[in-house]
Amino acid sequence: MEELIEILKDIDPDIDYETCDTLVEDGVLTSFEMVMLVTDINQRMGVSIAPEDILPENFSSAKKIYELIQKSRGE
Repeated sequence: MEELIEILKDIDPDIDYETCDTLVEDGVLTSFEMVMLVTDINQRMGVSIAPEDILPENFSSAKKIYELIQKSRGE
């Protein structure tokens, strides 16, 4: 989770990613940023997130994104 938080802080260091659960709704993550985030996660964390999983509901919070990473890893 720490590595994910670091990746998210590259997008906006002023957001409290530990508690925010409205990243998409609040416009912190736009569709473009979601795609860039997936690219960063794939490269930095060695995870392959499926295109069909790039949905707003999977990116509403760091916890949801981390669950998606775990799912992509088969955990």
